[in-house]
Amino acid sequence: MQGKTVSAANFAIPEEIILSHFCNKLPKGFEKKLSATKGLMCAPKEDPTLFTAHLPKVLDWLHTLDKPRSLENDPCHVPVLIYDKELSFEHLLFHYDGTPSSARLIQRFTQFFGENIKGSKATIISPSFIPKSKLKEEQALIQMVSQATEETYFIKFNFNRIGDFWSYAVKHKCTLLVTTKNYQADLAKVLFHFYKGGMWYDRLSFYLSL
Repeated sequence: MQGKTVSAANFAIPEEIILSHFCNKLPKGFEKKLSATKGLMCAPKEDPTLFTAHLPKVLDWLHTLDKPRSLENDPCHVPVLIYDKELSFEHLLFHYDGTPSSARLIQRFTQFFGENIKGSKATIISPSFIPKSKLKEEQALIQMVSQATEETYFIKFNFNRIGDFWSYAVKHKCTLLVTTKNYQADLAKVLFHFYKGGMWYDRLSFYLSL
């Protein structure tokens, strides 16, 4: 039985501003190719492995609406990368919520972008309270990110809104926030209300996945 094909039609945002990529692992220098061309497509497959969109175009669409709405009608397993002025892996901000799915998301990100994040600085934000049963997973996550990047920091904050992570990212000049698609509706609200406001930082991009 043939599997379901995933397409950009799954998005609430206009399909014409979404690019599909078909790479098992992204090649080194992906951010330069993405900014300089209409995107990078490796050997075409049935399903894409990454969707990308230029944030200003997403925001133009958002501001045609009366109120912000979720970026996808029904979140699919394909990650989404939304980049602003440029895509930079200089300072990664990982949102770890203490769940196995969150750990897998970060693991897949480090594998997929492995060639592009070797010189990156990374910050992992984890909840202040983690059950003892999860401490081993947490430590394994820290070690994995440390091995994949040049410099890794781990901090504890009880952030429970995407706006908390966005504010931290802006304050500390992070360039890519890695989080779950469960927050995409909240992210749309943040983008809708704060775009080009006093706190806006146009080097911050967003990676969302399940």
